[in-house]
Amino acid sequence: MDNLNYHHLRYFREVAREGNLTRTAEKVNLSQSALSTQIKQLETRLGHALFERSGRQLHLTEVGRIVLDYADRIFGTGEDLVATLKRSHQSAPPLRVGAQSTLSRNFQLRFLKPVLETDGLDLILKSGSAAVLLTALKSLALDVVLTTDPPGSEVAGDFTAHRLAEQTVGLHGAENRLAYDTLAELIASEPLIVPTESSIRTGFDSLVSRLGVRPHIIADVDDMAMVRLLARSGIGVAIAPSVVLADEIASGRLHSAPFDLQIFETFYAVTVERSFPHPVLQELLTNSLAATT
Repeated sequence: MDNLNYHHLRYFREVAREGNLTRTAEKVNLSQSALSTQIKQLETRLGHALFERSGRQLHLTEVGRIVLDYADRIFGTGEDLVATLKRSHQSAPPLRVGAQSTLSRNFQLRFLKPVLETDGLDLILKSGSAAVLLTALKSLALDVVLTTDPPGSEVAGDFTAHRLAEQTVGLHGAENRLAYDTLAELIASEPLIVPTESSIRTGFDSLVSRLGVRPHIIADVDDMAMVRLLARSGIGVAIAPSVVLADEIASGRLHSAPFDLQIFETFYAVTVERSFPHPVLQELLTNSLAATT
C-alpha cells in the first residue's frame, strides 16, 4: 500500500477550513480542477468520501472530521518542531500548561510563580479534564499537565508523573461552625462542602463509614475555586487541603478544625518524553520537587 501523500492532506486541510473549493484554490495558487483532483486522490487513497456538497459549500463527512483532526495534529506537530528548532538563542516560547479543572488555583499559582515573575516569558494555561489534557500533552500541544489524578496503568508508559506535593485534607469554616468536641459530632451536625475530586471523595466516604455518621452534604463541587467561594460565604464547612483556603485561613476569616481526617491529596506534574522540552519546565519541576523534600 502506498504511503499517504501529505501534499494531498495539506490541501484537504485548507479546503476543510475554507469550506469552499474556489476560495481555497485561489489561496493555495492552484486551479480549481487541480485542487479537486488532489482531494479526489486523497479520498481514493483513504477509501472514503471526505466532503458532502451543499450548493457551493463543502461540508465534512464523519470521516472527513476524523481526517481533519489527524491533519491538524500532524501539521501542528510539524509547526511545533520548526518553532522548537528555531529557539536556540531566541527568547523562550510560551509555556503551555494544562491544569485539571478541579485543581486548586492557589496550588497552580505556587507552581507557576517563577514563570509569572519572568519577564518575556508567556504562559498559556488551559483547563479541562485529565483525559483531555493528557491527550493534548501526548500530541505535544501542551508542555505539562498539572493534576491530582496520575495517568492510569493502561497509559502510564506514555507519561512521567512527577509527584510535586502532598497536602493534608482538613475541615475549614467559620469558627462558630467548628466548635465540637469530636469529629463525628462536627460531620453529623454541620452542612458540608465536599469536592468530587477522587482521592478526597474516596477518603471522605471511607471516613464517614468508619465514624458511622450520616453527613449533611450541602454541596458536591467539582471545582476547588467554587469550594473556596462557598466556604467564604459561610454556608458550610469545606473539606479541602489548606492550600485551597490559604488566604482566608491566614487572615482569620476561616479556621481549620483540630481533627486529623487521614485524607491526603497528591499533586502531580505530568510530562511526556520530548527531544526538545521547554527550557523553563525542568527548572519548575526541580524547584517544586526540592520544596517537597
